[in-house]
Amino acid sequence: MIDQLFEPLVINGLNVKNRIYMPAMHLQMCRNFEVTDQLVEFYTARACGGAGIITVGYATVDELSGNPTNIGAHRDEYIPGLARLARAIRENGAAASVQLNHAGRYNHSLFLGGKQPVAPSAIPSRLTRETPHALDAAGIARIIAGFAQAALRVKTAGFDAVEILAGTGYLISEFLSEVTNKRIDDYGGSLENRMRFGLEVLRAVRESVGPAFPLVVRMNGNDFMKGGTGRRELQEFARCLVAAGTDAICVNVGWHEALVPQIVTKVPRGVFAYLARGVKEAVHVPVIASHRINDPAVARDLIADGMCDMVAMGRALIADPALPEKTMRGKEREIVHCVACGQGCFDNLFKMKPVECLCNPRAGHERETVIERAAKSLKVMVVGGGAAGMTAAAAAADAGHQVTLFERSGRLGGQLHLAGAPPGREEFLELARDLACQLDLRKVRVVLNQEVDEAVIEREQPDAVILATGGMPVTPPIPGANLPNVVQAWDILAGKVRTGKRVAIVGGGAVGVETALLLAEKGTLSGEELKFLLVHGAEAVEDLGRLAVRGTKEVILVEMLDGLGNNFGKSTRWGMLMDVERYGVIAGTAVKVLEITAAGLRVERDGNVEDIAADTVVLAVGTRPYNPLQEILAKRGIPHKTAGDALQAAMVFDAVHQGFAAGREIV
Repeated sequence: MIDQLFEPLVINGLNVKNRIYMPAMHLQMCRNFEVTDQLVEFYTARACGGAGIITVGYATVDELSGNPTNIGAHRDEYIPGLARLARAIRENGAAASVQLNHAGRYNHSLFLGGKQPVAPSAIPSRLTRETPHALDAAGIARIIAGFAQAALRVKTAGFDAVEILAGTGYLISEFLSEVTNKRIDDYGGSLENRMRFGLEVLRAVRESVGPAFPLVVRMNGNDFMKGGTGRRELQEFARCLVAAGTDAICVNVGWHEALVPQIVTKVPRGVFAYLARGVKEAVHVPVIASHRINDPAVARDLIADGMCDMVAMGRALIADPALPEKTMRGKEREIVHCVACGQGCFDNLFKMKPVECLCNPRAGHERETVIERAAKSLKVMVVGGGAAGMTAAAAAADAGHQVTLFERSGRLGGQLHLAGAPPGREEFLELARDLACQLDLRKVRVVLNQEVDEAVIEREQPDAVILATGGMPVTPPIPGANLPNVVQAWDILAGKVRTGKRVAIVGGGAVGVETALLLAEKGTLSGEELKFLLVHGAEAVEDLGRLAVRGTKEVILVEMLDGLGNNFGKSTRWGMLMDVERYGVIAGTAVKVLEITAAGLRVERDGNVEDIAADTVVLAVGTRPYNPLQEILAKRGIPHKTAGDALQAAMVFDAVHQGFAAGREIV
């Protein structure tokens, strides 16, 4: 039977070889709007990996539409760079498209030389904290013309298609939404008027590129904004877009400032496909589903079940460019799945850095991270089977070395099993399995249940050693920290201990917050239980909502600093803190723990001493490196490198990247 993922699809005469669509993502790899080697190499790898169509972008349509790290399409001088990018994608087997966009009020004057961003109305942006200039009729006409001219440049450069971004809170969706459009002219008021700008952009682009050039629109299925544009109005917008000449629709979700999580780990795989289904039932052109589709099985089911015609896989192809090729060859088990952590992609954008990836150290560094075969195959010992150790072992094996990995426990994965324990974080368990599979593919010898000491080193006689022995939880010098009612957060996450009904957690960093949420979910309704009770009308919807977030434990979280979750990435932290409130965790910051007692905690807050009653006290105050072998190796003169928490306590991103570098650099 033919795999539906690999059935060809035609979009206005463009033959797309499969149903995998790589959507545009801002990668921050351009310089002064110019295409760079880094960007070309990034997309070359994804084209070689087998994607059906790759959309790059977004690309700018005028001076106020983006910033210098976007792809430029608003001047003719950018056409040569665009042409180079189009060739790289097409010559390596994928169809090539460019997304055009205007950021509207989401742009920042910092990127515009102090100029004021523009929007339908002068409504302040919650993202930039700036108030945009309200466009007049002449300004609207100029932007529409800018879209048309940019589309013609894209076509001239040799791309196969063009996509218009009409969602995500950018300019077209700002016109469409009553949240940001307070106009009283022909572009405001009724839905017909609010759709006018987007439809005029589309018609102008169509006229510019001609009837035979494929034109895709990426639009929201739901804005998820209070008072914003919902799915019913957006389905009507989709109908009008098709009537105006759209050849395919890619269904996006939410605005950047929406409070519904869209891209983080806790979002279930494929959950927003119902929005694509709604659009598909309203139009007759191909419809593409988006968001949290990181596995071929999910993608295949969405197409087979009639939810969509194609699937957009963005970060999934950052994590593993060869996902399509592996799937087509029946090697799905070899895929390294995106875990939706945001640590290298979205968090880097906030830092003004090019996109990277926790799961794939080569992403964004395709040229400089090529692993060369070593002149001599060495006997390499890797100590530790966590994220750093497994990544190091795979890289060293790729360099041609004979690699043996030793892990003191009975399974690979290390702290990934702790990271994957809290609700909604299960993707980290998938990463543990994926990395273990990479070792199997490379025939790395793995020895479990083996503590490495000097005798083992003497027996193995390695030429080089990579130390990835991880870290240990910190026990703070607080009186009472060794009482029997005190446990470590790691043991809670590992399922090794149980707690009483009232739990106090000391430490409000990432581990403390994740442990608090794990405990707060005890006794709540699961998704399966919730669906059963909802479908059968067993309880009122409001009561079911409460039972889904109110468990059987009372959880108190105390943190010495002024904020919680400060070591989360920015794209994850806000959602985690919302969950702390949603699940009823009692959180206190700027609280100093003076003593742990048999009855709970004695703390100082605002200069006052108070007692917090607790049956169980959980310590989540940090990680210290565990590296007992470095001195032994140095004494014996054995070359060695250290990676992950054994070097310094850090995030999974750091462990993976350090491990890769350590394995690659063995010569």
